[in-house]
Amino acid sequence: MPEPGTPQLARKLGLFDGTMIVMGGVVGSGIFINPYVVARQVHTPAQILGAWLFGGLIALAGGFIYAELAARRPLLQGQYAYLREAYHPSVAFLYGWGLLLVTQTGGMAAVAVTFARYFLKLTGLAWADGAVAAGTLAILTLINCLGVRAGSNLQSVLMVLKGAAIAGLIVCGFYFAPMAHEPTTLDTNFSFGSFGAAMTPVLFAYGGWQTASFMAGEMRNPKRDLARAMVLGVVGVIVLYAGVNVIYLRALGSAGLAATTTPASTVMEQWFGSRGASLTAAAIAISTLGFLGQGMLTAPRAYFAMAADGLFFKSVAKVSPVTRVPIFAIALQGVWAIVIAMSGRYEQILNYVIPVDFFFIGLTTTCLFWFRRRDRTPSDHAVPGYPWTGIFFVLAAWLIVAATIYHYPRESGIGLLIQAAGIPAFLFWNRRKSAS
Repeated sequence: MPEPGTPQLARKLGLFDGTMIVMGGVVGSGIFINPYVVARQVHTPAQILGAWLFGGLIALAGGFIYAELAARRPLLQGQYAYLREAYHPSVAFLYGWGLLLVTQTGGMAAVAVTFARYFLKLTGLAWADGAVAAGTLAILTLINCLGVRAGSNLQSVLMVLKGAAIAGLIVCGFYFAPMAHEPTTLDTNFSFGSFGAAMTPVLFAYGGWQTASFMAGEMRNPKRDLARAMVLGVVGVIVLYAGVNVIYLRALGSAGLAATTTPASTVMEQWFGSRGASLTAAAIAISTLGFLGQGMLTAPRAYFAMAADGLFFKSVAKVSPVTRVPIFAIALQGVWAIVIAMSGRYEQILNYVIPVDFFFIGLTTTCLFWFRRRDRTPSDHAVPGYPWTGIFFVLAAWLIVAATIYHYPRESGIGLLIQAAGIPAFLFWNRRKSAS
């Protein structure tokens, strides 16, 4: 608990802010590029859309679960605190450790470089993409240090802009795109193995909504607004993703979608020529920038909670008396993401992320089983179909972990070793806390 008289986090965020944070954590550049991966695994429009809708169903199940968690534990720092209360501080520490060293910062570094490449393509500047990525991360770090309202406003503006860009793509598709003809030789057979392989990129594309839970301490009414934002945000993403894939299939057909690695650019160039390619580059740049803004806003609250528990550097738990945000936690994440972006190792680090990330997403879901058993009280945001919804979501998350380890054993092993290095780190900080 903070000492009396010390600055506290400012409760300034409402339902709209929370919804934009949820959506901003999911929608990045992937929906503009990655649907072709799905189309190469399953080959009919029905199966392709089915994969995206099934992925949305899984994400929605997760949204309902985290909504009830937020309603039952509204004053905690989200996923980190759920794990700490349900299990043990060491489990929460290991989650935060991986978040800082790999999961969050590695992902942000990769997205920052993606933004830099599209920014340079649009502007024609002859700068190094690593330098642009580092500069972007530095600016976002500074903005979020100015206060939670500044960071949230930026995130909301960027989410509205990228939502408008995706909506524009959908509207243009219905007005300008002629219907593509499917080849008569289309493979219509259904394979559970192929559908499962298609679900991996789909679920990756839907990931990220859970990081909004870190903002509980800065929501005006987290019990009501954060819970609602979880569900509304995921539903909004499902609508956008389904709409975009309908347009890709309408304009390109399933075979055409599988044949291009840049479906958004291909579709826009088909309609508007070189101007369409520039519009796509601008949309992707805005989308990646919004994703970065969301990550810079949310994840530092986990490191702040670790430090507040006495399990990390004390300075990381300090709240600025002026801006009332954990500026050292924000700066720490920004600096480490910059280091990864400048090192050029972000692509390798991303391969380490998936098994760790989805393991903790599944483990956090199991926290709800413990909280329900302890509380014995109904919730205003009870999960529909409990406990089967929770079991379904845990199995889906951990099947991704198993599949990733099976297909990428070396990369997964490195990620798990980095995670295991958090065990001696926890013992060190815990001993230091006991001695103080």
